[in-house]
Amino acid sequence: MSAPTSHSPRVLITDGHWAKTLAATRSLGRRGIRVTVGESTAIATTFFSRYCARRLVYPSPQTCPEAFIEALVRELKREHYTMVLPMEERTTLLLARYREELEPLTFLPLTDFASLDRARRKDEVLTLAARLGVPAPATVFPQDPEEVREQLDQLPIPAVIKPRLGSGSAGIVYVRRREDLWAAYLKAHDRSPRPLIQEYIPEGGPAVGASFLFDRLHRPVAHFVHKRLRQYPLTGGPSTLRESIVDPVVQELGERMLTALQWFGVAMVEFRYDPRDGLPKLMEINPRFWGSLPLAVYAGVDFPHLIFRLAQGQSWPGPREYALGKRCRWILPGDLLHFFKNPRRFHLDPGFFRFFAKNTAHDFFSWSDPGPVAGRVLTLLTLLYDPDMKRLLRDRTHR
Repeated sequence: MSAPTSHSPRVLITDGHWAKTLAATRSLGRRGIRVTVGESTAIATTFFSRYCARRLVYPSPQTCPEAFIEALVRELKREHYTMVLPMEERTTLLLARYREELEPLTFLPLTDFASLDRARRKDEVLTLAARLGVPAPATVFPQDPEEVREQLDQLPIPAVIKPRLGSGSAGIVYVRRREDLWAAYLKAHDRSPRPLIQEYIPEGGPAVGASFLFDRLHRPVAHFVHKRLRQYPLTGGPSTLRESIVDPVVQELGERMLTALQWFGVAMVEFRYDPRDGLPKLMEINPRFWGSLPLAVYAGVDFPHLIFRLAQGQSWPGPREYALGKRCRWILPGDLLHFFKNPRRFHLDPGFFRFFAKNTAHDFFSWSDPGPVAGRVLTLLTLLYDPDMKRLLRDRTHR
């Protein structure tokens, strides 16, 4: 590890609350790069990292997007940054939308706004998948609620109701009985107009994510595949324990989707294996950094550093192989909540209480950088006063 100096290259990373931001900060900071971390609150997990050289509190990108961009432009003019890494979907979209103002000031490892927006739209992604021959769950795209009511007897049950726009598990509703479908759809429609109705893929097959970095010529520079071992909520949500694997089929299907989108930057393509036919079915594209980034770095695919090399004009392939069987765990509060909600809590494999199991790292805890654990606990205080965090909690509890 080389310590950063006043002459070291600088990188600005947004969204300091998250584990992926901490992973990127540690990755670059350990290489002597000066990392400025930004967030809309004065308390953020990554602010407590020894590798956070500077803390930047900016206006909320959620409620004050123009003020956020203005603050970012001021910072980029005040200091020279080799690149800016937006970590969450909101900041990623904003930086892509204001690309013309920002690109003269720094390197933005982002595809164009239109491609980002397309990758967020589940209806367009599923239509593209059908054209490319990528397996996906059977899906209905209602144009209005009345269409759902008229076709109620023909719709799949059990079903998953999903917003057309966005990635992640926010807004997803699971319906087990046909008599509940109409009321559930109306409620989902009120929150997000014209949601999709998709067949539920039965349990029994693993959920697998294929992560990629593409260069400006839309070529894959690096890839990484992992499977979920645990998640919260149990019905679908962020992974709380995941493992590095190799899966050539999922890797090829994900690469096919992003190549068709002429991608630049990072993205993760999510699949779930269907136990009925053994095929991996496309769930969605996350057109941004993903929550399991700490595992990729731990297993040897250091996406933040590879992007930094791209920013410096160095374009060569990342590692073709990475360590298999590596695990990474999000204990607080993710895996703890999984433990309390899972009726088989004392029969988990691996067991919950194996805190220092071999080949297992942690999203937040590190012996060499312990501060973020305290930062993570203190971050919970922001739920008391920060509108963005309150909104996030509300979205994650109303699924």
